Amino acid sequence: MPLSPNREVFITCAVTGSGATQDRSPHVPRSPAQIADAAIAAAKAGAAIVHCHVRDPETGRPSRDPALYREVTERIRDSETDVVLNLTAGMGGDLVLGGVEAPLPPREGATDMIGATERMAHVAECLPEICTLDCGTMNFAEADYVMTNTPGMLRAMGGMMTRLGVKPEIEAFDTGHLWFARQLVEEGVLESPALVQLCMGVPWGAPNDLNTFLAMVNNIPAGWQWSAFSLGRNQMDYVAAAVLADGNVRVGLEDNLWLARGQLATNAQLVERAVTIIEAMGSRVIGPGAVRERLGLTKRAPVLTGGVA
Repeated sequence: MPLSPNREVFITCAVTGSGATQDRSPHVPRSPAQIADAAIAAAKAGAAIVHCHVRDPETGRPSRDPALYREVTERIRDSETDVVLNLTAGMGGDLVLGGVEAPLPPREGATDMIGATERMAHVAECLPEICTLDCGTMNFAEADYVMTNTPGMLRAMGGMMTRLGVKPEIEAFDTGHLWFARQLVEEGVLESPALVQLCMGVPWGAPNDLNTFLAMVNNIPAGWQWSAFSLGRNQMDYVAAAVLADGNVRVGLEDNLWLARGQLATNAQLVERAVTIIEAMGSRVIGPGAVRERLGLTKRAPVLTGGVA
């Protein structure tokens, strides 16, 4: 493919995620206040979009509590810092089987399987500008864990997003996920042009190599907007790779805890590093207003009057 760098790049910061990283770095935010503060700091550092999960404030474990999402949403919207809010809709599809000799029943306490309406409850309540749609089922690194997103579930959730006026960010972990995303657009479940996030190097999805990355890029329809990330030490390499391939970038503590060997990062520091790379490549980092114009988004006002105490 010809070299065609993106000269106007937006940065997404994924501030906390749902992985078991809460005890691996003191910078991984847990409470709604910490998550909102991290998102605001990332926006001040140059992120146009913040992608948020929520966690139990005491344990740091991932949560689906709509009240936690509402508090994060209100704290970000009540701040003086403008940023596009992207909430996950990926929770509630965790299937953990009982083992190779007795897979059923699923493992109690680890499996978290709920219906489409419940998976979308916090999105319907908070109305972020963007929410994620993990566009396929896949094995993760754990032996008996499957991230489940059936075609029926994706059609139902995608339709809800479209009716709510929330832009789906299609999370593509392999080429088949892009194939089904195109099908959802053809069926009218999702609107075109769509927004895609390429998720590289997540076991056992698309492997973390440039040939696979370019195959993923080449499967994105013309006119769609996209960004990409990779995990750990490769996070900043993919900032450069995405810009070179005419895409946008994602960084943040959901995907990588380190700024350098032995130096734990904050979300803002990761965004600052990405800004440095992008600008050194001769491109410009664009803000939330330009992103809204590019993606056809409408800025949401705070839902509550008076904000969060």
